[in-house]
Amino acid sequence: MPPLIKLFINGEYRPSSSKPPTFEVLNPFSHQVVGLCSTTSSRDCHDAIEAANKAFASWENTTPWQRRDIFLKAADLISTEKYKQALITGQREETAATDGWGYGQWVIAQNFLRTTASMANELKGESFVSGSVAGAQVVTQRRALGVILAIAPWNAALTLTLRTIAVPILCGNTIVFKCSELSPRSQAIVADLFAEAGLPPGVLNIISISRETAPELTAEIIAHPMVRKVAFTGSERVGRILAMEAAKFLKPCVLELGGKAPVVVLSDANIREAARSIVFGAMAHSGQVCMSAERVIVHQDVAEQLVGEVKRLCEGIKAGDPSNSTSVPNVVSMMQEAVDGGARLVLGDLKHEGSVVQPHLLVDVDVGMRLWKEESFGPVTVFMSVNTIDDAVEMANTTTYSLSAALWTTNVHSAVAVAPHIRAGVTSVNGPTFHSEAYVGVVGLGRSSGYGRFDVENFTDKRLIISHPDWERPYPGLL
Repeated sequence: MPPLIKLFINGEYRPSSSKPPTFEVLNPFSHQVVGLCSTTSSRDCHDAIEAANKAFASWENTTPWQRRDIFLKAADLISTEKYKQALITGQREETAATDGWGYGQWVIAQNFLRTTASMANELKGESFVSGSVAGAQVVTQRRALGVILAIAPWNAALTLTLRTIAVPILCGNTIVFKCSELSPRSQAIVADLFAEAGLPPGVLNIISISRETAPELTAEIIAHPMVRKVAFTGSERVGRILAMEAAKFLKPCVLELGGKAPVVVLSDANIREAARSIVFGAMAHSGQVCMSAERVIVHQDVAEQLVGEVKRLCEGIKAGDPSNSTSVPNVVSMMQEAVDGGARLVLGDLKHEGSVVQPHLLVDVDVGMRLWKEESFGPVTVFMSVNTIDDAVEMANTTTYSLSAALWTTNVHSAVAVAPHIRAGVTSVNGPTFHSEAYVGVVGLGRSSGYGRFDVENFTDKRLIISHPDWERPYPGLL
């Protein structure tokens, strides 16, 4: 019997009040049923929001150090074998992820929780003398927003869940978290984790919604007057929908969306290391990461050498990692369109076996093609050779995505001069496109990669309190 994933509302697991009460979770590789997930009803959604709102007053009034200690306890707990095995098993069964991918999630989660705990020191204000009223004192305070709707995807289930909920909770907010219907068990791990660490009931509520009812119920949650903000990590398409729903009620969002990460390789780059980094960035997790290296812009003097080295490395890789079966036709279609338009396959045959696409490399891709402009979300990388550094930067910036990038050069002066001109929230010099600093996260610069950061600034209000002097103040023209 597949495990049942229940709703977690006000500190308790409970079944859904929906009819039917569950939906099946399928392994994308074997298509076997690996879980039965409770599907949230409208009443369940309202219960979760009300539980979060009720918990907010007391949670906001805890001290930053009390919250910090809960995060440190959670970091210690997740380091244990119990949580390690739960995560690796959940990711393998629900998303067909390799055990190595699950292990990496486990390691990152420990460090992320500890780093988040350290951000408690940022929850402070400042004091200064008023610039307009003699003797008045101005104090600023950072205060939590209230109830946050948080949503994270399946492809890095634990780390993306933590990134979406951790800082808001540390800031004193309460959460209604919607799991992906593809990985509810892997994401619901955080319910046990934080409850065991001492998080009070109602601060974190976890719901799961079937694909069929998700649009209606998600819009209903956003519209609820108790919900103050939306925090979303996921696709550009869904991000646009959520932003439009939130805009109806003038509610702000933090959106970490898609990517089409460029790798710029200059003529003096270490080609061997650049190639290894490109292969890791492009093929890890079957390219199903928002920071995947999808485009390589290389100086013509070293283009042939780089393509050859990347091909050699990719020939030793056999995909068996997850592929979201719904994305496979789109990946293949984008590649077929590119080939029909004059692009040339260096590796791959445009075929797939079920939900598995093997690594593909293409050259002679034009900037007008979908494969150059749109996120493929697959193990696909395209190459373009250029004559100058200016051309390389121009080509790197020819998409609407702006999440991450990489620049390869052995000349520190070139790195300092070129990197700031690449339009990306994070640019790694001589490193992979896969990189995120816990203090700032991965941040898009608008458009298709989203906007906002998962930081203290975005999940607190900055409130001014002005203490006026104790003397009779004149009110010219009135009193």
